[in-house]
Amino acid sequence: MLEYNEIKERKVILYEGAPFEILTSHVFRKQQRKPVNAVKMKNLLTGKVMEVSFHQSEKAEEAEVDRRKVKYLYEAKGKYWFCEEKDPGKRFELDADQVGEQIHFVKQNTLVELVSFDDKVLGVEVPIKVELKVTEAAPAVKGNTVQGGLKQVKLETGFTVNVPMFINEGDVLRINTDSGEYVERVN
Repeated sequence: MLEYNEIKERKVILYEGAPFEILTSHVFRKQQRKPVNAVKMKNLLTGKVMEVSFHQSEKAEEAEVDRRKVKYLYEAKGKYWFCEEKDPGKRFELDADQVGEQIHFVKQNTLVELVSFDDKVLGVEVPIKVELKVTEAAPAVKGNTVQGGLKQVKLETGFTVNVPMFINEGDVLRINTDSGEYVERVN
């Protein structure tokens, strides 16, 4: 059981029988009253986000979420195929809503974490930062920095991202998978 002030970001709790991931948490007290932890949390089964306040006397049960490494194989007809890390013969597919937008930053044959609760797949967690090669990039044109000096490039996974003008085809970039934004050039 977690005390009210132990309910923090990235923790998964059981609330009303469902697993919720804590997105934000803020412990504060109003005037002469007792402390309160105001949290914003996301239902991992439905995706619904809600705000709840946990008072000093309240506790929350930490949810037992299973995480295991699986290998991302490929995408075909809107289905994403994975296999067990040690046994490539055990393949399974997930829908686009189960894997989320972050799968666009994952190369084939890369290990990701499969998150499940009570044998029901909640989703796939990818690394926060990945390194991807630029496959298509328009050349930078001198004097084309009026709009802030950004251009779109295509990454080796087929996803497009906005980057600074000095990025060229063949560069390897570090991308933040949470925001989908360029972080830095690696080489």
